Amino acid sequence: MTNLHRHAPLRVALVGLGTVGGGVIRLLQTNADLIARRAGCPIQIVAISARDRNKDRGVDLSPYEWVDDMTTLAMRDDIDVVVELIGGADGPALTLARQCLTVGKPFVTANKAMLAHHGLDLAGLAEKAGVALKYEAAVAGGIPVIKGMREGAAANEISRVYGILNGTCNYILTTMEKAQESGNPRGFDDVLKEAQELGYAEADPSFDIDGVDAAHKLTILASLAFGTELDFDSVATTGIRHVIAADIAEAAALGYRIRLVGMAENGPDGLFQRVHPMLVPLNHPLAHVDGSLNAVVAEGNFVGRLFFQGRGAGDGPTASAVVADLIDVARDEYGDALAMPVAALAQQKPADAGKRVGRAYMRFKVQDRPGVLAEIAAATRDAGVSIESMIQRGANQADGVLVAIVTHAGEERCVRETLDRLAGSDSLLQTPIVMHILD
Repeated sequence: MTNLHRHAPLRVALVGLGTVGGGVIRLLQTNADLIARRAGCPIQIVAISARDRNKDRGVDLSPYEWVDDMTTLAMRDDIDVVVELIGGADGPALTLARQCLTVGKPFVTANKAMLAHHGLDLAGLAEKAGVALKYEAAVAGGIPVIKGMREGAAANEISRVYGILNGTCNYILTTMEKAQESGNPRGFDDVLKEAQELGYAEADPSFDIDGVDAAHKLTILASLAFGTELDFDSVATTGIRHVIAADIAEAAALGYRIRLVGMAENGPDGLFQRVHPMLVPLNHPLAHVDGSLNAVVAEGNFVGRLFFQGRGAGDGPTASAVVADLIDVARDEYGDALAMPVAALAQQKPADAGKRVGRAYMRFKVQDRPGVLAEIAAATRDAGVSIESMIQRGANQADGVLVAIVTHAGEERCVRETLDRLAGSDSLLQTPIVMHILD
């Protein structure tokens, strides 16, 4: 495809004027000269669209044409590229993406949910039309991890990709951690409320704290890392609602910190994808990723370990990624959306997590009475779990006793079997919690 915009401006339609949309406008205004020199031409917004025309967004929208019907943007000859920032796996965002790519108009998006569910279809449309589908902003905000995986590490066989993919969860966990260290432990609900007040968490935080947002991002990373088809449905997803101050304290005593980790591995047994709170050793870089930061680790057979860290959300970082994609479009610097042709992507079966070997942290809340520890120990013995350590906290308390177990390395199916053996026991006051250990 010949670059038609080396001298003429790249004309942009911006759909969605929330936090990130406003950031894109400010960035293009503030760094206009620098961006033009790097892109080889000016990048100019010529049309905008959003749900509420009258909402005050803190930026001057008067220079831009307001378009009520976003579906008309795909067919307009005076628009070279459409940027979609409205979100949602389906609905208007998906319709707009398909319209643009079908008629051969480049498309830039920050929509990880849409890509996780429909990325294969959209990549195929972009490939057929010979146009760009760009989505750097969809994973880890301003961190250039998509470009790093698609281009920088393209020559490597990646064995594993994992990381901290949700800033809301990381803020909550690290705030609970710092409160514990200061001697004033705070509960999950208390810190979540603070995160909402500070704007780190949505009014309905379910997508974040239940791990769904991280699972969308992991789906995309796994496809890029391994050359496999996107498979969101096979991501085993657990959030952080169940993490309590006592877990933070036990992890610290054992030399770990708790992080919500998205992890993907590809091997002879299939594609393993999981989002799960994990105990991360203090000597691992992820243990020191604090606040709302994100980080991604990729392990290549020639390059070794790559570590990407930075701000994973917010208007500035995410706008930075969007505009970087626009610069690539202006330069005609883009290839296959998923790093290789859609037909070359492998169809990989989901791996059986039960066969994975590792250590685990198990936490029980039990009745304070004789025989309970023996019951738990018998269940682990019969399931083939070897106990490395067992700690009991809170004896003689009316609301029960906390028992924490760290296992020796063994197959994960044995840990599941332990919980199955204890299911229905009147000794348990709560459903037991399992967090795997990152070794």
